[in-house]
Amino acid sequence: MATDYDAPRRNEADEMGEDSLEELKARRAENQSSSIDVDDADLEPVELPGADLSSEELTVTVVPKQSDEFTCSSCFLVQHRSRLASQKKGQLICRDCAA
Repeated sequence: MATDYDAPRRNEADEMGEDSLEELKARRAENQSSSIDVDDADLEPVELPGADLSSEELTVTVVPKQSDEFTCSSCFLVQHRSRLASQKKGQLICRDCAA
């Protein structure tokens, strides 16, 4: 069978443009999924086997802000001075927040 490469190609979007309103409504009804609303109160906590962490303590060493660091006035993260993008009216802004 010979293929006519000069003929316009038809894709799925072209075919959908020719459908009747009733066909489109039927497709929409088929594509809609029935979702179930679940309240958070209905969910029970899941206990993983071997995951008893009740006796564990979280130990974190907190290091004070260094002299070459600043706190961004937008995201409130401590950043290195090289990440300073702008300083307006005493407000220090990091590169991420300035972008």
